[in-house]
Amino acid sequence: MSKHVDARKNRWREFLRPESDPGWLFICELPREDAQAVFRLLRPNNTAARVDYALREHEKQLRRAEVLHDDLVPHLNVLTGTEIFAEAFGCQVHRPEGNMPCAMPLIHTAEEVKKIKVPRLEDTPLMELFDIADALREKADCDAVLRIPDIQSPMDIAALVWEKSEMLLAMVLEPEAVEELARKAAQLLTAFLDQWFTRYGTEYVAHCPDYFIGNGISVSEDEVGIVSGDMFEQFFRPHLVALSERYHGLGIHCCADARHQWDNFNRLPNLRLLNISRGKHQWREAKEAYGFFNHSIAQMHYGWFPEGPLESCLAQYPPNAKVVMKPTPRTLDEAIEIADKLNVLRGDWQGVPKWPVARL
Repeated sequence: MSKHVDARKNRWREFLRPESDPGWLFICELPREDAQAVFRLLRPNNTAARVDYALREHEKQLRRAEVLHDDLVPHLNVLTGTEIFAEAFGCQVHRPEGNMPCAMPLIHTAEEVKKIKVPRLEDTPLMELFDIADALREKADCDAVLRIPDIQSPMDIAALVWEKSEMLLAMVLEPEAVEELARKAAQLLTAFLDQWFTRYGTEYVAHCPDYFIGNGISVSEDEVGIVSGDMFEQFFRPHLVALSERYHGLGIHCCADARHQWDNFNRLPNLRLLNISRGKHQWREAKEAYGFFNHSIAQMHYGWFPEGPLESCLAQYPPNAKVVMKPTPRTLDEAIEIADKLNVLRGDWQGVPKWPVARL
């Protein structure tokens, strides 16, 4: 099994190199039946239950990989919501029944930003995530791949700590305060990431979407949808560039209506992968994105996989793009059938994926 997992990791490494050829990978998105169970796990002091769940899911993924030859890298999931860094700053967390936890705003004015202290990592609830990861590595294989917790960008963290509508107003009237809070968020975030990569290495599966990374950082950047391009340049770009340079590569998940920021995304240094996931019209936007973005940037968009014979499905993607397809079969048997056909189309599935010869 390790040989199969290593082959998948190698395909991702090659695929995400900026200078690699166009091609495609795919991950079959099977139906999930345990969402409510996950919500119940995300409670404080629930380490043992979260570890047990992640170990069971990892075993399922290893068995899945034996019969379903897609590009999912089996991993140990350190489950979290979006709240973890805001909570570390002191935000209260609302944990509704049947949904993910969410941070409640801590501050409402620019004056309060000055009082916000960057906590020592060791003094925050973030340390429980290291306890979970340590336990998973100990109980599984010490070389097993971890799925990193939910990594929000510095500005997205700031928008959780500061009541969002008031922070948006401050971006116009008191921008220095917004920049100060984002710097503090970046300081805590990089302290966490530095510790994570020191303890577990730089190979991991991103929180969203679920792709394997050999080196670099993948973040959620959703607040860009509600600001102008100029505000992106002032408030968001400096932190994304700094993360890309510090960790040698960048991936972005954005579920906002952010078509107006595509030029800004396209100019980010060493952007390896982009994930756009936005509502019922997302395929229309994704289809345009495949032709818009620099061909060195891989794209992995949810919500659509072409219908009909697979050969004609592939023809709907630009031939010079890097595409991660997400077919959504209803059953494991259907997933195996799709995977087998796709692997025939791309040749030796142990090797580096290319577009079918007919497309070149």
